[in-house]
Amino acid sequence: MLGNFSYKNATKLYFGEESLKYLNNELPKYGKTVQLIYGGGSVKRNGIYDAVVEILNANGKTIVEDAGVMPNPTADKLREGVKLARENSVDFLLAVGGGSCCDYAKAVSVSVNCDDDPWEKYYIRFEEPDCEIIPVGCILTMAGTGSEMNAGSVITNHEQKLKLGHVFGEEVMPKFSILNPRFTMTLPKRQMVSGIYDIFNHICEQYFSGEDDNTSDYIAEALMKSVIHSSLIAVENPEDYEARSNIMWTATWALNTLISCGKQTDWMVHMLGQAVGAITDATHGMTLAAVSLPYYRTVMPCGLPKFVRFAKEVWGVKPEGKTDKEIADEGLKAMEGWMKQIGVAMNLSELGVTEDMIEAIADATVILDGGYKVLDRDGVVEVLKASL
Repeated sequence: MLGNFSYKNATKLYFGEESLKYLNNELPKYGKTVQLIYGGGSVKRNGIYDAVVEILNANGKTIVEDAGVMPNPTADKLREGVKLARENSVDFLLAVGGGSCCDYAKAVSVSVNCDDDPWEKYYIRFEEPDCEIIPVGCILTMAGTGSEMNAGSVITNHEQKLKLGHVFGEEVMPKFSILNPRFTMTLPKRQMVSGIYDIFNHICEQYFSGEDDNTSDYIAEALMKSVIHSSLIAVENPEDYEARSNIMWTATWALNTLISCGKQTDWMVHMLGQAVGAITDATHGMTLAAVSLPYYRTVMPCGLPKFVRFAKEVWGVKPEGKTDKEIADEGLKAMEGWMKQIGVAMNLSELGVTEDMIEAIADATVILDGGYKVLDRDGVVEVLKASL
């Protein structure tokens, strides 16, 4: 049965090759001082930075530079960004980059006027903001996280060896996001592929929960098939605009809360992957890929009907003459073949994980109970060992 839910998404999207010009429509709604958030400098090399700064200047904005947001933004970087915003009385946060920049901007937004340490308040105690929130806008350069249209924010604390997320309320969602698929074509192929798997696993995390025949699952299956189809084109030709457009659009709908409506959700692959990232700082999408198949093979017997449906509806497995387990196994085998074809990490060893790291990764893993099987710590260790 489809459960009770409420749904609202307040983020306005501008999509397409001409979408950046709509920044002119949005900037007058906010104050004079803009904290311009970006990563390691690729936006300067590819010209996106200059185009954004030109629009900011044309709108009379004072720009406060906040560069150097890392792929896994840290608690220390968050504190730096908060200090910068406070010192400059920032009115608006504009993230130009991928999901890490968007996540970081949202974390800064709820922390500037917060009296507590943001890491402790939001990521350890999981409290909600009780202060004024600085509005956020996003200009996306990498498709994958869906952070451009949700209220999630993941931060890493290297000192505590933790990588944790907080899904805030709708008031923290970006006010607008600009999605130009051309901007994603500046990424190295490995980053593109990592984002593709992140998209796919976002859908899986919401799909592999419950056994209901509901609208959310039908939408999820269509999104998965879209990712598979477009990813194979993009891997062969990263300049294919249609494929990159579909990947970018699917990424947004994979994690803007739509397909979780009325469902339980799992998210244990993300908990495992984020723990790997906390210890190794490995690329997020690759950590998910490395642990996915061992995890799904572990929980499959407890959710067999959905894995059978996944095999038939997403991968086209023919059921005739096969047991349910054989059908489900064939579906995961097809998924494995696709993963290899697009070039994601297939095990943790590829990411530098060794057996002596397993206990520390297990310690950093948050155990959730929304999936078909609730792992205990020993179960987490077994999945991690199987992922090596």
